[in-house]
Amino acid sequence: MPTLDGPVLAVLARTRRPLTGRQVHQLAGTGSESGVRKVLARLAAQGLVHVSEAGQAQLYVANREHLAWPAVEILCSLKSTLLDRIREQIRSWPVPPRAAALFGSAARGDGGTVSDIDVLLIRPDDVDEVDETWCRQVDVLRDRVEAWTGNHCQVYEIDGPGLADHAERGEPIVDEWRTDALPLFGADFRRVLGNLATPPAKRQR
Repeated sequence: MPTLDGPVLAVLARTRRPLTGRQVHQLAGTGSESGVRKVLARLAAQGLVHVSEAGQAQLYVANREHLAWPAVEILCSLKSTLLDRIREQIRSWPVPPRAAALFGSAARGDGGTVSDIDVLLIRPDDVDEVDETWCRQVDVLRDRVEAWTGNHCQVYEIDGPGLADHAERGEPIVDEWRTDALPLFGADFRRVLGNLATPPAKRQR
């Protein structure tokens, strides 16, 4: 959704309590207060938002009876829907990862139409990076995510020793994983990072 409309509607979709323009701005966490008020006025003119007076303040609440409101709720739940679909896809894998997480702009919620959907996969230590089954299921995930979102899916796969090496060398991406990673499957990434074990011999398929 363009400009501030998305964040404002997301705030209103999360509550049934009337909010002031200042409260909506604070919860949206973006834009200016005057910009948020302009969005609220436009949404009210379109009938998507009800406005009431409370002393000197105006209170805003979503009009959930509006014909367009179901579409708003679908748009506001796209992130959770994407997470659920990725989780379902990974759960079906014959060779599951030790852990999987979403990171980057998709995890933070500040991406756009040209942003990558970044997925981190911690490959089992006994599975080679050219393992046929592993590569095939990762390719399918990448294609599915791109079909679901229209965004390029960037899969960053690594095994335990590789993760340990990244951490020891202080790679910036490790800090990004620690900060942004949203668990999708298996152990939490932070736990994997803190409990790295010596890997067994890798197998080939």
